[in-house]
Amino acid sequence: MTDNAYIKKLVRDEIRALSAYHVPNPGNATKLDAMENPYQFPPELVEQWLAVLNGADLNRYPDPSAQALKQQLRNAMHIPDNMDCLLGNGSDEIIQIIIMALAKSGAVVMAPEPTFVMYRMIATFCNVAYAGVPLQGDFSLDMPAMRKAIKQHQPAVIFLAWPNNPTGNLFDEADVIEIIKSAPGLVVVDEAYTSFAEVSFMDKLADYQNLVVMRTVSKSGLAGLRLGYLAGSPEWLNEFDKVRMPYNINILTQLSAKFALEHVDVLDEQAAKLRAARSDLMQSLNEINAIDAFDSAANFILFRLDNASDVFACLKQQNILIKNLDPVGGALVNCLRVTVSTPEENKAFLLALKSCLA
Repeated sequence: MTDNAYIKKLVRDEIRALSAYHVPNPGNATKLDAMENPYQFPPELVEQWLAVLNGADLNRYPDPSAQALKQQLRNAMHIPDNMDCLLGNGSDEIIQIIIMALAKSGAVVMAPEPTFVMYRMIATFCNVAYAGVPLQGDFSLDMPAMRKAIKQHQPAVIFLAWPNNPTGNLFDEADVIEIIKSAPGLVVVDEAYTSFAEVSFMDKLADYQNLVVMRTVSKSGLAGLRLGYLAGSPEWLNEFDKVRMPYNINILTQLSAKFALEHVDVLDEQAAKLRAARSDLMQSLNEINAIDAFDSAANFILFRLDNASDVFACLKQQNILIKNLDPVGGALVNCLRVTVSTPEENKAFLLALKSCLA
């Protein structure tokens, strides 16, 4: 058995203080905790997809630059011709690449909070200081606090999730632009949920030399592929590419994502269904007096109620798994987050929720 004192001597204190990112095993529960698209591709397209994968040369390394996939991403996601594209094993790897590349002595990573936890965690992994700036009570940006923090910390990079996770709201576009203009370093607009927000900074990349746009195909219905991408000027992405691990996008992901994006209309139709379902689910939640639901431009809804952890446990007993944010504390006390799903799963969630509140 390994001596804990021996491990303590070698492992960085800040790493030992962390808890590993925990993903619960859903078992047979209705899984509404991870912002996944519940819809699959039509069976006839799945057969074509399998035929494509059947031709994969698994004995060979994949294309290290994934050129064919990049071109399809450009076409499907309207990346400007004068901008480059960098691929990552999910957006998590892209966050890591950015922070590693900018991790000079004294560098600071900044983000408004609450937000995507991996910004803070990866800054810690990379031994870079992190500054979180609290959002206002309605989860909008506290611009006086942001201005003060930018001036004080001179951050090397600011991450802005747009829409924000876990709150679901879009920060005011004028506020985001002000941050981009005033930031001394890079600003990453994280558009993981762009399919549901239908707004983007992609067409503004040429306007600001310190702006890049980060996205993932996970929320669009391809979570199992673990593919994220970063769009920005070739000058920025050339530096980030030096940090990227070779062959980071495997051949099955390259072939699968390219095929799926050739049929991006299927993903667009699914996103439209989920936007409509989001409106219906929001209306139903607003009809429950005990609940305060926050407007969302994503494929999930954050809501607050008394005894959130008890309600979470009650839902779990009924095989409904959502996200319990109550333990996070702060602005998320008594908050739960539910993924927008099919009408059938949304109905099952609402019935279970009402029984837990009865």
